[in-house]
Amino acid sequence: MLALVAVSCGGESDAPVVPRQQWTATEANAWYVQQPWLAGNNFIPSTAVNQLEMWQADTFDEETIDRELGWAAELGFNTMRVFLHDLLWAEDPSGFLNRIERFLAIADSHGIATMFVLFDGVWDPFPVLGEQPEPRPHTHNSRWVQSPGAEILGDADRHDELEGYVKGVIGRYRADPRVVVWDLFNEGDSNNLPYFAVELPPEQKRPRAEQLAKKAFAWARAMGPTQPITSGVYDLDADDPADLTSFNQLLLAESDIVTFHSYEPPSVVQNLIAFLREYGRPILCTEYMARPEDSTFQGVMPIFKEEKIGAYNWGFVVGKTQTNYHWLSWVDMSPERANPWFHDILNADGTPYDSDETTLIRQLTGTE
Repeated sequence: MLALVAVSCGGESDAPVVPRQQWTATEANAWYVQQPWLAGNNFIPSTAVNQLEMWQADTFDEETIDRELGWAAELGFNTMRVFLHDLLWAEDPSGFLNRIERFLAIADSHGIATMFVLFDGVWDPFPVLGEQPEPRPHTHNSRWVQSPGAEILGDADRHDELEGYVKGVIGRYRADPRVVVWDLFNEGDSNNLPYFAVELPPEQKRPRAEQLAKKAFAWARAMGPTQPITSGVYDLDADDPADLTSFNQLLLAESDIVTFHSYEPPSVVQNLIAFLREYGRPILCTEYMARPEDSTFQGVMPIFKEEKIGAYNWGFVVGKTQTNYHWLSWVDMSPERANPWFHDILNADGTPYDSDETTLIRQLTGTE
């Protein structure tokens, strides 16, 4: 099992909950120096179209999860970033936690630790439980859903409905070494252009996302997790990364460790790392790798290894999320938008899209 710092080995800890403050930079670096180089990807099994289909009881596909995480371990990946959803907790907390436990057991059997993401501000703002629609043809992440949906995010009076979800999940696994990081909110104030006409306008979404994020950090710290709490900054200005949005300012001020997203070329990534180093905390890149944007394994992953920046690319096995298609596939749904693949590493049978990439990954993770 991957040696990750925590105080207990089971699911639910018997130790009393002791709320904590944000880690100091010294505490964060003391945690990080004991970690291996964290390398993995944003994981969803190829048979799931979104977070709901991944986790709902009728479509929770343990066989595929086990097979695909086995392939990840063969590449030397030791961690995965995995999205949860508040509706799953609202529907059946105990059943949801049971499936999380089964996922963690599978991942741990392959030496893989998990970073869970609790909220997400990207794609469909109207999530609905039950059978999920089939993917739109040739369209990138066509059925991914936000958490919470616009009805709750847009109503500050309803934000407290989410407290039980945050505290329940983190409280259960607050001292579990199989969980390496808590990522509270993915791109919470995203403009989300494919749904721009029907979701909250930016002037409403950003302040609501900031309100929810601030509460989520407080709820998470109230459970006293032994793992770091973070939320990733994104859409940083390549020329002036210090010109931060108010949302990114909040995330950097609240996070135990610095996490960021970049789908840009190596030179931009190096500039972002130089800026983020000023915070004096460990750094993980929780989203990268978009081949047509010159964000490639060959160009970027060696930088992360040399700098000991945790590296989580988007996508693993090509499947129902169709993230091998470019973002612009939302415009024309053209099959050509997957030439070359935008994200993802493996075909559905486990063979690599590009064997040079998988050879490099194995070299960098020490399995080649």
